Amino acid sequence: MSESPREASPDAPPERLRGAAALRLHLTLAAGLALCAVAFWFELRRAEGGNGLSWAYVFEWPLLGIFAVYMWWKFLHPGRDAARERARARRRPPAPVVEAQYQGMLEAWQAHQRELTERQAVEDTQRSRPPWTPS
Repeated sequence: MSESPREASPDAPPERLRGAAALRLHLTLAAGLALCAVAFWFELRRAEGGNGLSWAYVFEWPLLGIFAVYMWWKFLHPGRDAARERARARRRPPAPVVEAQYQGMLEAWQAHQRELTERQAVEDTQRSRPPWTPS
């Protein structure tokens, strides 16, 4: 098994699209933007001609084009958000450590919180039942 170090590492971000896949993505974006531009122009002419509903489409088509550019960018750069989150996690200070003398107090507090949550769930269930149903 000759895996490259990049493939073996689970922390490695996905590769950026290149070659035929990137070309298909660019062509899809170009076709989508051309469609949005033609539809915008068509609806603008109809709206100026008195069709009130077309004014909604005049604003919809450019928004759809902006969304297409956003999705194009996300597909072209996969894993960018995950890499950014990993970088933030490295900059974050480590979680505070509870000293041994206070560990029992922490566990008692957590148990008390679980008990309160369970009790609240039971009360909510009883409150949501109609009064005529038997307990």
